[in-house]
Amino acid sequence: MTDTISIAAKHTLFSDRWSPKRIAGFDDYDVKIAKIEGEFVWHDHEHEDELFLCTKGRLRIEREGLEPVVLEAGEIYVVPKGLRHKPVAEPYAEIMLIERKGVVNTGTEGGDLTAVVEEI
Repeated sequence: MTDTISIAAKHTLFSDRWSPKRIAGFDDYDVKIAKIEGEFVWHDHEHEDELFLCTKGRLRIEREGLEPVVLEAGEIYVVPKGLRHKPVAEPYAEIMLIERKGVVNTGTEGGDLTAVVEEI
């Protein structure tokens, strides 16, 4: 069993955008990584907070009715449950997410960007 996980090394294993990959789990949470480019869709998660960690590049999180939050590499932001938001890579970013197991990346919005989470 490996004791550590290299986020950077895991990011080299795939190239698709907006398709989170599960790299670990604990209690009722998944740790996921993704490569993102451009804009995602407006969505919310009614019952779950969502933690974003920008590991590379720059991530702007648009928030309905609020000013956007901008994350540089090494910074985190927690989107409170129920808050409509839209992640935007400026222009490309690599991120890590911590979410409750079973959370769908597009919330209840659905659409082409809804991902089936693979484990890597």
